[in-house]
Amino acid sequence: MKKNYWAHKSSDIQNGAKIGKGTKIWHNSQILKGAQIAENCVIGHNCLVRSEAKLGKGVKLESNIDVWDLVYLEDYVFVGPSAVFTNDINPRAKYPKKDYPKHGQWLPTLVKEGATIGANATIVCKEPKRVIGKWAMIGAGAVVVKDVPDYAIVVGVPSVVVGWVCECGNKLEFKKNKVVCKICKRKYIKSGLKVSQF
Repeated sequence: MKKNYWAHKSSDIQNGAKIGKGTKIWHNSQILKGAQIAENCVIGHNCLVRSEAKLGKGVKLESNIDVWDLVYLEDYVFVGPSAVFTNDINPRAKYPKKDYPKHGQWLPTLVKEGATIGANATIVCKEPKRVIGKWAMIGAGAVVVKDVPDYAIVVGVPSVVVGWVCECGNKLEFKKNKVVCKICKRKYIKSGLKVSQF
């Protein structure tokens, strides 16, 4: 059967991986059996997508990224180079979760539509699930230990909300909890840490 995606000859794609039309997989990347990658994704060089990971359409992984089991990236998520996901809050080499379930379990992370994760950022998992909001922007080098609201800009170690960003990537400056993006003219309303389009 003819594949409908492109993969560099140095990549390793196991039988049983599901890869969508138009996706590109670059040098030395590994896609394991069971992994789900939708259409028009870009998998940079030296990436790993595990068996229980899911990538929506248009996802872009830069270089040196491991997408572990139970990490789900919705459509159009961008992950900068060497960003880190976790799925275990108390890892022990001697007590792997599959063999010792009484010591805990792997934990899921959901990165919602359009979110950006900056270079070298670390997303620390949590029970029951870590959530990065839609169109949020995680600064380079940030360590995320709390859920991130939709459209939030977070930076630092540990990360904190320092502002808000439009779907198009332009920073938003709220006045009386409302704003119109200067670039794309989308309209937003804010209540506390909740931002939504209207």
